[in-house]
Amino acid sequence: MNSVTEFFQYILNSEELIRTGGLLVITFIIFAENGLFFAFFLPGDYLVFLAGVFCGTGILNVPIGILLICMFTAAVLGSLVGYIFGKYFGGMFENRPDSFFFKKKHIETTRKYFEKYGSRTLIISRFLPVVRTFAPILAGLVKMTFPAFMINNVVGGAVWIGVLTGGGFLFGARFPWIVDYVQYIILFFLAITTFTVIKGYLSARKEIS
Repeated sequence: MNSVTEFFQYILNSEELIRTGGLLVITFIIFAENGLFFAFFLPGDYLVFLAGVFCGTGILNVPIGILLICMFTAAVLGSLVGYIFGKYFGGMFENRPDSFFFKKKHIETTRKYFEKYGSRTLIISRFLPVVRTFAPILAGLVKMTFPAFMINNVVGGAVWIGVLTGGGFLFGARFPWIVDYVQYIILFFLAITTFTVIKGYLSARKEIS
C-alpha cells in the first residue's frame, strides 16, 4: 500500500518528474493527460510550465526547440487518441444510467455546445485541468468532423504549449529564482482561466438551452 501511495505522490510531483524522469517521462505524461480519460488527475499545466522554467534555468538539459516539439506533439496526439476513443467507443457513456456523476442531459448540452462553439471549446479547454482531458473525447462523441477537430486540436496544442512552456522558458532564463514561486503563479493563472471559461460556458448554456 505504501508503494502505491509513493507512486502517486511521485507522478503528481511535477518538479520530481522533471528532475528524475527527464524529457521522456514528461512527454508521456502530457500525452496521457490530454486524452486518456483515466489520466485526468495528472499535472498538465504545472508540468509543461515547469518544464519550460527548468529548461530556461538549465536544470532540464534539453534544447528549447526539442522540448517545444515534444510537448506539442504529445498534446496533439493525446487529444487525437481521446477523439478516436470518443468517436468509436463513446456510445457506452450515452447508454449509462444517470448517476450523481453522470447525466445524459450533460451529453446533449455538450453536443449542442460543440456544434456551436467547438473551436472555442477545444482551444480554451487546454488551459483547464480535467476539462482538457475530456474535451477531445466529447468532440468524438458528438461526431465533430475530423478536419475541424484536427485544426482546433493543433491550434489549441500550439497555444497551450507556446504560452506555458515557451513562457516558462523565458521566465526561467531571465529570472532563475522563479522556480521557488512557480506554484503560486500557476494557481493564480488557473484561477483566472477557470473563472473566465466557466463564465463563458454558463453563458453558452443559456444561449443553447
